[in-house]
Amino acid sequence: MTAKWTPSTWRDLPIQQVPFYPDAAALADVETQLRRSPPLVFAGEARNLKRSLARVAAGEAFLLQGGDCAESFAEFHPDNIRDTFKVLLQMAIVLTFGAACPVVKVGRMAGQFAKPRSADTETIDGVELPSYRGDIINGIEFEEAARIPDPQRVLRAYNQSASTLNLLRAFAQGGFADLHRVHRWTADFVSDSPQGHRYEEMAQRIQEALSFMEACGLTPELVPQLRETDFYTAHEALLLNYEEAMTRVDSTTGDWYDTSSHLLWIGDRTRQPDHAHVEFLRGVNNPIGMKCGPSLDPDELIRLIDILNPSNEAGRLTLYSRMGSDKVEEKLPALIRAVEREGRTVVWSCDPMHGNTVKASTGYKTRPFDRILAEVKGFFAVHRAEGTYPGGVHFEMTGRDVTECIGGAQEITDADLSDRYHTHCDPRLNASQSLELAFLIAEQLREERGEAERAAAAQ
Repeated sequence: MTAKWTPSTWRDLPIQQVPFYPDAAALADVETQLRRSPPLVFAGEARNLKRSLARVAAGEAFLLQGGDCAESFAEFHPDNIRDTFKVLLQMAIVLTFGAACPVVKVGRMAGQFAKPRSADTETIDGVELPSYRGDIINGIEFEEAARIPDPQRVLRAYNQSASTLNLLRAFAQGGFADLHRVHRWTADFVSDSPQGHRYEEMAQRIQEALSFMEACGLTPELVPQLRETDFYTAHEALLLNYEEAMTRVDSTTGDWYDTSSHLLWIGDRTRQPDHAHVEFLRGVNNPIGMKCGPSLDPDELIRLIDILNPSNEAGRLTLYSRMGSDKVEEKLPALIRAVEREGRTVVWSCDPMHGNTVKASTGYKTRPFDRILAEVKGFFAVHRAEGTYPGGVHFEMTGRDVTECIGGAQEITDADLSDRYHTHCDPRLNASQSLELAFLIAEQLREERGEAERAAAAQ
């Protein structure tokens, strides 16, 4: 690490997962345009999220994070943004009502365009081309011209993110998130499912509680929390040319903030302590995250925490456990024990998606619902055994009626995957599966709360 940080000190360090732009002058021009462009989020919003995450770290709230594996230009549509927002609202309501726990809502949206790859190239029918790295970098079409990194895509991603954020803010603050609308958030294809019926029953109970509150004089006009909600965005800070160009000095504090998103995270492939991605994110004052896979050594985790959060600030750092259902109970305890032993303050969140990707018999990448659920349960079990707080979950999901993850109450099979397999990268949970998981997680949280209350009463 360099002694003095600036938004560009990452350029002097080794870097993984970086695309090669043949036209360096065109890339520099795009970076200049971005530096002159308005911020997408504001420093005050990032500070508000950090305060909310500090409550999660203290065991007083729960983090719900979800959205597309990789946003695309082709699927950009207000209905898709609305539908994903609706499902996240539903999941948050299930967790809040079912577990009596405040929920911090973060969308994997408005910037999740770049994706790390396991190889720099891919080969189909004897033809080798650069790997698809997300729409912000190159095209998914298996054509030589499409796979050349194009700086103009960065500007398009910025503009799409701005439009997405504009709509999300309107939904969150303009009445769409009003609790009186809980009945209207259910997608048509979910309404007749078991979890749809279960949600409708819960929504009816919420409506009855709201009617009682209004009779007591607590109306949405007097209590804004009934008609609006806080909603934040996050993405992996992978393309550092974009992130640097969006980093600004906050006029009220003099601190640096990456204004491309409220929260940014480092992936499991780019968390090397002496490399560029860690160097960049250590210097911005946003809340940040880091993926923790099964290869992460406890001592290296402490080293990374001290680089990324040297002042041990609550809410600054979220650790996403992504072990796989078969490794979470083996690998996670050592990491938790190291953090507890060293007195570091973090949010622990479970990413049950990335360690559970398999290839179906039909050739499609998929994620079995039972493995996703098993990793979530394992995550909770480890924290229960260690006496620590399981602070959140991080899903790749969509509000659309896709068939990309097998299993769940819909009983999607390998043969069903081809029906509606629309992802540009990895398989996502659909709205029905996401809601099903929310109910199951709410049950886990209720159990945790019950055990904590019993332990407190026994003391």
